[in-house]
Amino acid sequence: MTRRFADLRTALAGLDLLPGELVREREEVPARFGVSSRYAKWAGTPAPPPTGPGPAVLFERVTPGGDAASRAVLIGLYGTRRRAAALLGTTPAELPGRILDAVAAPVPPVRGRGPVRTLLAPDLTALPVPVLTDQDAGPYLTLGAVLATDPDTGVRNLSVHRMCVQGPDRLSLWMVPGRDLEAAHLAARRRGENLPVAIHLGLGPAALLSSCCPTSLVPAEVDELAVAGALAGAPVELTDCRTVAAECVAHAEYVIEGELLGELAPENPQGPYATPEFLGYQGRAHPALPSVRVTAITAREGAIFQTVSGPGHEQSVLLGFGMESAVLARLRELDAPVRAVHCHTAGGGQLMVVLQWRAKRSPADDEAVRKAAESVLEEFRMAKLVVSVDEDVDVESDADLWWAMTTRLQADRDVAVLPDRLGFPLDPTQSPAYSPTLSADGRTAKAHFDCTVPHDQRSRFHRPRFTEPSA
Repeated sequence: MTRRFADLRTALAGLDLLPGELVREREEVPARFGVSSRYAKWAGTPAPPPTGPGPAVLFERVTPGGDAASRAVLIGLYGTRRRAAALLGTTPAELPGRILDAVAAPVPPVRGRGPVRTLLAPDLTALPVPVLTDQDAGPYLTLGAVLATDPDTGVRNLSVHRMCVQGPDRLSLWMVPGRDLEAAHLAARRRGENLPVAIHLGLGPAALLSSCCPTSLVPAEVDELAVAGALAGAPVELTDCRTVAAECVAHAEYVIEGELLGELAPENPQGPYATPEFLGYQGRAHPALPSVRVTAITAREGAIFQTVSGPGHEQSVLLGFGMESAVLARLRELDAPVRAVHCHTAGGGQLMVVLQWRAKRSPADDEAVRKAAESVLEEFRMAKLVVSVDEDVDVESDADLWWAMTTRLQADRDVAVLPDRLGFPLDPTQSPAYSPTLSADGRTAKAHFDCTVPHDQRSRFHRPRFTEPSA
């Protein structure tokens, strides 16, 4: 599979041609628990075992409840790194570089018409929005990409956020502090206005992956849709929303139109939990979040509702590629001898970073590797663990990584600890309640595991190469 797929439909058509990549479930299942429980066996770490990488799964008949008709739900499209990269016509090793090229040479979106879209009633309860566990605050849009334009700068932002259905025409929306959507929302509030938004469900691979890139890689002045255009090899087509002054991606499966309001309300009035998070734990509900007032829903014929399971390979893969690109860009700026960056799914694609280094040329490279690796821990808040390996180690192989950790590391000399650094509070260890050495919640000790062979010891670490018999 070497094509780059423009939208979700063509991506699924491409997977249909490959054995084992797409499973179509034709049995009717409920949106409440049905999708999540059936897909859980394929979710992969950090979902609770037993799980493992698996296919994309298209549930063709998912019932929202009540009298609403069943609709299709897709989960797991990006459930393996290989499949996610292949949807963009490349490999996991090559994709971070491709993303950097796209950021450097974006292709702006264009006006288009796209497929015919049906105008639906603004009733979220008619959509097959999954409920993952019996502790969830409600049905969640877990892969809704919000498109909004900052009223001060005029720059678009496309980003994925956690949204809970609070009523037929209400969503609560959690914006991680510091995200571009928050800046646009605050700019609108300063003007005394609501922020028009278009929430997309079921985007093409390039658009969705671009929406997951960190701000350090795609700064506020860069349009994620222009990055998507470069990744896809063709500009993204935009059209106007029907009921709000906003644009939407023409080929999206669903578009939820609405306004991001200023008033705040609890995410879960009934309890402490939200929905499972990407690090593998049940998320805590926020006491006060802004809400989206839904004004319309539009859908393609036979629209496919795309979702993701909070803990599992898929969300970690989506977050990981953007993080890899950002780390790679920073190390290149430092002229560090990095060969590859791999953000492991066990760390949610963010907290565990594997750095593969080029062959050392002198004893000075020993210190250069350590300083560069520690700079990643200092400069990337989410990075908690960095593992450095040589170029003969396969960064996509857990067995090879553990082998390098076992045979190329002595803890007293090869582990560096950076205490009490800014971290990420969704990791439950990042709290004084867990470690009194931490000064506040969201602080963490960081560590670099240097599993590279010292320059002067290279001859003692020679891996065998098996020779093919002559014909």
